[in-house]
Amino acid sequence: MKAHHIPFIETGYFSDLMCDYLNDKKELQPFHSGLPSFENLYQQALKKSKAYSPQIRKTLCDRLRSQYSSVKMSTSVAENLQLLENENTLTVATGHQLCLMTGPLYFIYKIVSTIKLSRQLKDRYPDLDFVPIYWMATEDHDFEEISAFIFQGKKFQWNTESGGAVGKMNTKSLKPLLDLFKKELGNSINANILKSLIEKSYEAGGDLSHATRIFVHSLFEAYGLLIIDGDDANLKKHFIPYLKEELQEQTCAQKVLSQIETLEKEYNPHYKPQVNPRDLHLFFLEEGKRHRLIKDERGYTWEGKEDSVSASEMMDWVEKSPEKFSPNVLLRPLYQEVILPNIAYIGGGGELAYWLELKSFFDAQKVPFPLLIL
Repeated sequence: MKAHHIPFIETGYFSDLMCDYLNDKKELQPFHSGLPSFENLYQQALKKSKAYSPQIRKTLCDRLRSQYSSVKMSTSVAENLQLLENENTLTVATGHQLCLMTGPLYFIYKIVSTIKLSRQLKDRYPDLDFVPIYWMATEDHDFEEISAFIFQGKKFQWNTESGGAVGKMNTKSLKPLLDLFKKELGNSINANILKSLIEKSYEAGGDLSHATRIFVHSLFEAYGLLIIDGDDANLKKHFIPYLKEELQEQTCAQKVLSQIETLEKEYNPHYKPQVNPRDLHLFFLEEGKRHRLIKDERGYTWEGKEDSVSASEMMDWVEKSPEKFSPNVLLRPLYQEVILPNIAYIGGGGELAYWLELKSFFDAQKVPFPLLIL
């Protein structure tokens, strides 16, 4: 089969920022960890393996086993989970929202790229192991972005109400949509395979996080893809110091604002940030709700809450119930990189654009900043 390779820059699809990044423009170099050459990835692996906590690795493996407890693991997945217990195993990660039926083909490309790079790294550097991981955006609350998909020109819309983390949504109300979709599929061999997959994921009863895990696992189990849900109390215990620091010092906002100013000054005076920082980059989770936390002169509060929570009470909540705190788009990358022995993040142009706002914040937190791969 003949393959024609088109450089990203020649597609006309990506922003000037992404093209400048791919061209390794000198003015952008302070804001990332280097372009993702194999040599740079190997050096990042050595750096991350030294910095990564054995205690976090143990918790990560324990929680992954727990999250897979109701899933029949393939040999490849089980082997990669076993490898992850070893201190010389690193991850290559991607992340995405819990799009119904995987949503855009882009979702598939990101995961395939993650699997492919992990294999290439293992072939090149046999002294280390590399496993691909998909970080599910289970705490995202933008239901509108995941609530529909297009099939053969027809839009299938999930009509239900949501205000909290989408991963917790029960999939029972999906039945009318799924019934319509299955009629559209017909009765070919592949259509019946997909119907069976829908039945054991979305129709099996449970929440969207579990349904997405089953669905994506079924597609990629032969390739050893590990799927993680960061909305986990035990994982978030390791993030407690960073949660407290965010509540008390708001270093994320300070560093990101400063980095945006530097990008405007040293890279491009017309630079526009992909995401603007807020005072606090945390949400508070309740049943069916995800509240944006606000700091005021009396302590902490959120929209609709009549009284404030004192600083000491909030710190007590963090210590006892870290699972109630959810990082937003600018803090989640730090959470991911604290939890995973990760060397590279594979994302789209918009994602990498906001990662390029975060290098100085990572440096301040003494967490290695991963290589960014478009």
